[in-house]
Amino acid sequence: MKKEDIKSLSIEELQEKLTQEQESLTKLKFAHAISPIENPMKVRASRRAIARIQTELRAKQLAKAK
Repeated sequence: MKKEDIKSLSIEELQEKLTQEQESLTKLKFAHAISPIENPMKVRASRRAIARIQTELRAKQLAKAK
């Protein structure tokens, strides 16, 4: 997910997307633990997407609080 896409989402949408990404990461980790997944870089990409979403979510929460 690109930075521009993340910035355009509302707080509620970001929270939903964060939950989805975290579930996806958990599934990827379990799949990789059982048998090596075809592209292990998906785990890194998922972690980074979660970090981007959390960063934007926090920025919007702080902006809303002011």
